[in-house]
Amino acid sequence: MANTSQLLKGVLEGCILKVIKNRETYGYELYSIMKDYGFENISEGTLHPLLIRLEKNGLIKSELRDSPFGPKRKYFSLTEKGKSELEEFDTSWNDIVTTVRNIWEDNKNE
Repeated sequence: MANTSQLLKGVLEGCILKVIKNRETYGYELYSIMKDYGFENISEGTLHPLLIRLEKNGLIKSELRDSPFGPKRKYFSLTEKGKSELEEFDTSWNDIVTTVRNIWEDNKNE
């Protein structure tokens, strides 16, 4: 039951949108940021398709920029639609956290 990959799928996109909202970033940097926040089990291969899907759905946009270390990097930023989606995610996430916390803290279930 404690399959973290299933839980991760439901929240990873929202977390990616939040990180990108806070700062424009490119793929590998985003991967490093997510690992720093504790998403140890994600891979670059997990992140790349999510970024493609978020861009295809109009939630993020990309821009190629020069890199001091070689080829150009694709930097991602949030669109207006992405900002709205992030607000909806935030509301839904907080509702879920509150509900789960209520269940966990309910001593009648023990």
